[in-house]
Amino acid sequence: MRLTPLHDLTEEQTRLKAGLTARRGGVHGPFGALLHSPRPGELVEELSAYCSRASRLPERLRELALLVAARCFDAQHSWIAHVDKAVAAGVDRAALERLARGEEPRFARSDEELLHRFASQALLEHFVDDDTYAGALKEFGEPALVDLVISLGTFTTLALILNTFQVDLRPDREPPFPDVRGFQRLHP
Repeated sequence: MRLTPLHDLTEEQTRLKAGLTARRGGVHGPFGALLHSPRPGELVEELSAYCSRASRLPERLRELALLVAARCFDAQHSWIAHVDKAVAAGVDRAALERLARGEEPRFARSDEELLHRFASQALLEHFVDDDTYAGALKEFGEPALVDLVISLGTFTTLALILNTFQVDLRPDREPPFPDVRGFQRLHP
């Protein structure tokens, strides 16, 4: 990781570390970086917990939203940490493998296909077309759609933290994206 290891924690950092350990079993992934700025770190962690565990979307779609954001921002750490959770929640592994390769995932479930289209438009185009928005509104409803957009922003924040501060990847896992190695995009 690019950030200097913390040894002498402030009171705020100690409190955040204790909270992370209680809620997440330790300080892992992007959350170690958040210790360097404990007040916003606490807010980001709280929002992240809501988005990944309690938003109005079902677990399967919460995990898929995280993976779409991870792929859009090349966040290998997030992908590795969540791909098996998404599969366990019911997302097709073959579709996720296509997504990881940058191919059209072709999700079998219409709600997954719609979420992917909505999230991809929001994250890559910065706008969602009227047809996609109307379909997502009908499928998910306003409260869940707001949760989805907040989740995409939160997952993007975590991806930026992971990549900018080069949070270590798990050495026991293969890199998931063929066009990314370490913290660099490969160019053909």
